[in-house]
Amino acid sequence: MAEGDSIARLAARLHALTAGSTIAGCDVRHPRFATADLTGQRVVGWVPRGKHLLMRTDAALTVHSHLRMSGRWTVLGAGKRLPRAVAARLRIALRLDDDRTLAGIDLPVLTLVRTADEHRVVGHLGPDLLGGATATEEGRARAAAGVVAGGAQPVVAALLDQRRVAGLGNMWAQELLFLHGIDPWRQASTVDPLALLSDARRRLRHAVDVDPSQNTTGRRSPRHWVYGRAGRPCLRCATPIAFTDATRTPHGRETWWCPGCQR
Repeated sequence: MAEGDSIARLAARLHALTAGSTIAGCDVRHPRFATADLTGQRVVGWVPRGKHLLMRTDAALTVHSHLRMSGRWTVLGAGKRLPRAVAARLRIALRLDDDRTLAGIDLPVLTLVRTADEHRVVGHLGPDLLGGATATEEGRARAAAGVVAGGAQPVVAALLDQRRVAGLGNMWAQELLFLHGIDPWRQASTVDPLALLSDARRRLRHAVDVDPSQNTTGRRSPRHWVYGRAGRPCLRCATPIAFTDATRTPHGRETWWCPGCQR
């Protein structure tokens, strides 16, 4: 699943490639929006919101998508077409006025709403770790309060609940909990996550602006402290990294942690 920093980078790339372009042809392959026609509208820009992506037009319309595990957006050069097997998974194709095509493929979530109604698709999200809502310590404190409000919920699940704080995916949640020495199974109400969320914002911002590698160790290998390292020795204390499969977790996500470093 795409993390918040990945979506922010994608939004910036799509904005640079398509903002200002006029849509010359429209094909939406979604049962609710199959008759929608964006022809003649100009792409105003792309905005990330947590893990959600918003493309706005000058007709006050927003194309909302969520990539989850499978989705992607691509811009095809003039006259280029998708391979037949990929074209079968096309959800939306917008031909631009220079004959390039903006294509959304395998998008599990695709919605068209009026820009004034964006709250219908992203209004449920908590403070965005890459947005203005967490730019100040006061804003991050509000986000931290949302995580603590998870109560008896494991803190890892609270961090991944986009209604509490938006932008953290499974990799960042696992790594940040390790870096701050927090057992992922601790009840959310027993944790003070303010320092963790401040660190999260800094790391996500760095991943967007400087280094997209999502390297949390600072080493060439391994790049992560616990994520994906089940059974291997902890890089700090040599304790084998513990792992629980997604089917055995209350939040339905694979979880890694170091029993020695995280308490």
